[in-house]
Amino acid sequence: MKRLLVLGFCFSALAFGDVRFAQPEPSIDKPREVVMGISAGDNESIHHGLSTANNVLKFYGPEKIHLRIVAYYHGIRTLLKSEKEIAVRVRALQQYGVEFVACGNTMETKKITQDQLIEDVEIVSAGIAEVIERATEGAFYIQP
Repeated sequence: MKRLLVLGFCFSALAFGDVRFAQPEPSIDKPREVVMGISAGDNESIHHGLSTANNVLKFYGPEKIHLRIVAYYHGIRTLLKSEKEIAVRVRALQQYGVEFVACGNTMETKKITQDQLIEDVEIVSAGIAEVIERATEGAFYIQP
């Protein structure tokens, strides 16, 4: 029985090998550039997006990743002060250098003012255009 457990452990270690970094590997001088969009406004989607950001930070380390999260459409809810539980998670990610960006078009449509947003959130005129422009500059786009 003990042998089966050891064999099972060895097999699972082989089956789930570590990720090989593409060259050049991320570094403090050349971090991976990543832009993520959050457009869904339900709790599950928002928390999934924030968990994805946290997992990326844990894998690379905050000094080897530059992560910019753009909230637009219903996802703007991610950046509202009134969403206390979500706001705590956003502030924690900000402490690790994650940048949060709000879509000005969405804010205008939903009548959201800057003072309703969490502190240190950048506002751009069009969230989706921000995603496109950062991807065009070479950032990897992820949509959880």
